[in-house]
Amino acid sequence: MKNFFSKNILYIAFAQGLIAMLGSLYYSEIRHFAPCVLCWWQRIFMYPLVLILAVGIIQKDKKIYNYVLPMSILGGIIAFYHVLLQKGIIPEALGPCTQTVPCVTKFTGYFGFITIPVMALTAFIVITLCMLYYKKIKK
Repeated sequence: MKNFFSKNILYIAFAQGLIAMLGSLYYSEIRHFAPCVLCWWQRIFMYPLVLILAVGIIQKDKKIYNYVLPMSILGGIIAFYHVLLQKGIIPEALGPCTQTVPCVTKFTGYFGFITIPVMALTAFIVITLCMLYYKKIKK
């Protein structure tokens, strides 16, 4: 199993980013859920990761983590803040969202707790862990 992850860790990170990107496009373009300000910021950090990971895989860039980690960590921080805001741990008044598209709106609720910000946070965590593991095995 360890050998599988060692050989495919970049592909796993790429697949996670691609799934997150396509999922966000599905929710906004097909289901017509309007993204809030925090969702847009998460997209700003997620979408380029797909391209960066693809180029890094093609170029066999052994230091791709230098480009991916800052973006995945910052995107994860925004997603974590969004989750806290949506769960009511941070008051809605401290959110940057407008009345038109509030950050606390729960468009989905799979299993009662998996919302869009939770999915985004999970994607950023998976990509970050993949890059930390890749960094470890390359040193």
